[in-house]
Amino acid sequence: MLLITVYFYTALFRQGYVDAAGKAVLITGCDTGFGNQLAKALDGIGYQVYAGLWAVVNNAGTSTFGQVEWNTMEIYKFVSEVNLFGTIRITKAFLPLIRQAKGRVVNVASGLARQSAAGRSPYVVSKYGVEGFSQCLRYEMKKWGVHVSIIEPGNFIAATNIFTDESIKRLSTKLWNGMKPEVQEAYGREEFDKSVRTMRNFAENGVKDTSPVVNGMKDAVTSKYPKTRYEIKDLYWHIRTFIMLHLPEVVGDKLYHSI
Repeated sequence: MLLITVYFYTALFRQGYVDAAGKAVLITGCDTGFGNQLAKALDGIGYQVYAGLWAVVNNAGTSTFGQVEWNTMEIYKFVSEVNLFGTIRITKAFLPLIRQAKGRVVNVASGLARQSAAGRSPYVVSKYGVEGFSQCLRYEMKKWGVHVSIIEPGNFIAATNIFTDESIKRLSTKLWNGMKPEVQEAYGREEFDKSVRTMRNFAENGVKDTSPVVNGMKDAVTSKYPKTRYEIKDLYWHIRTFIMLHLPEVVGDKLYHSI
C-alpha cells in the first residue's frame, strides 16, 4: 500500500521543465506523423530541432503485416533495419554528445513491443528489440545522468499514415505473389483476404489525433523528471497490456488469440 501511495504521490507532483535555451534535439522520421508534429511543438518552445544534441528522438519507423510464412526474410530484414538497427545506429552516433550534455534518448517502441500479435511478427520482432535495447541503454546511462525513455503508442495508424488503403493493397499483392504455391494452397485465398480486411479495419479505426503521442515525446525531452515508459494507449490497450503481461498466459490467449 505504501508503494502505491508513493507512486501516485510522485506522479501527481511530477512537474517542471528544463530550460530550452541552447538545447538541440534530433528527431528521425519528420516528414509526417508524430515526428513532424513533435518537431513543430519543440521548435515552438525554443528548442533547436535538427541533428543534435540535448536529445535524440528515434521516431522513424515502418511496418508490415501477414503471418510468418507469408513474409520473406527480406521483409523481416527491412523492417528491423528501419525500426531497430536505425534506432541503434542513430543512438550510437550521437550518444557521446548526449552523454556530455547529460541529455535524453527517446525511443519509439509500440503497444505491441511487450506483447505479441498474430500477423505482425516482422514489426513485433523489431519493436521488442527496441524495448530491449532501450532498457540496456537506460541502465548504462544512469551513471552519466542521461535519461532514456520509451514511447509505447497504441493504435495510431490512422494518424500517421504508416498504412493506407493503397499501401495495404500494394503490400498484400506483394505478399501473395511472393508465397510459394504450397503456402498459398495451405492457407487459401479466403484466409489471406480475411487477414487483409482485418488489417485494413485496424488501420482505419485507430486514434486519428497524433497529439497524445507528441505530448508524451515532448515531455520525455523537456521534463525535469521524464518517465521511463510512456504508455499512450486507449483503455482497451491498457487493459489488454495488463492482462497479457501480468495474468497467466492462458487468460490472454483465450481473450485475444483464440482460433
